[in-house]
Amino acid sequence: MNDLYLSLSTVIPPAEKGLMPRTLDSQITLEKTPSYFVTREAPRRICSMSHETKLIVVVRNPVTRAISDYTQTLSKKPDIPTFEELAFKNKSEGLVDSSWNAIRIGMYILHLENWLQYFRLSQMHFVSGERLITDPAGEMGRVQDFLGLKRIITDKHFYFNRTKGFPCLKKPESSSQPRCLGKSKGRTHVQIEREVIEQLQEFYRPFNIKFFETVGQDFKWD
Repeated sequence: MNDLYLSLSTVIPPAEKGLMPRTLDSQITLEKTPSYFVTREAPRRICSMSHETKLIVVVRNPVTRAISDYTQTLSKKPDIPTFEELAFKNKSEGLVDSSWNAIRIGMYILHLENWLQYFRLSQMHFVSGERLITDPAGEMGRVQDFLGLKRIITDKHFYFNRTKGFPCLKKPESSSQPRCLGKSKGRTHVQIEREVIEQLQEFYRPFNIKFFETVGQDFKWD
């Protein structure tokens, strides 16, 4: 499961139909690119396309997200420095290197403030990555409500895959195979010292508090 998603849903205006799939008035077009949320220019460009776009953002504990990010990079580049070397400018002093992308992405409030210059908070829906694993139907129910859709996706559409550690989506009876996460997801995270995790939790705490206050939702990451 990706650590950070930004999904966009909108009725695409006629001028943009050459760039996006054709959309009828009765349809919703979805576009999913995780990097949108942390790309500085994205809010302005998307707003210029359609200022009525609805935004769905999936977030998770930023410490876990950073470790997951590092684990994925390590699988492709096994010779990179250790997590601790990349995460800190000075570990003994607890000085975190916020310029490292894996750390900066988890400073959600900074990215959100950029989006709020172009979109109303009511146009945004924030999904808990943790609850998406433990209660996928509940999270998807809230997404459907946000989009103004009938709750079609329910508990009966999911089952938990113990091997991957994530829920899988059951397909229609005509298909014999369920839809599970790809091979790149569900890796065992690298082991990080408890002291390092606590230092990062302390670093993220003020950013998390402000994020919770802004979106009106406590994700309980401490």
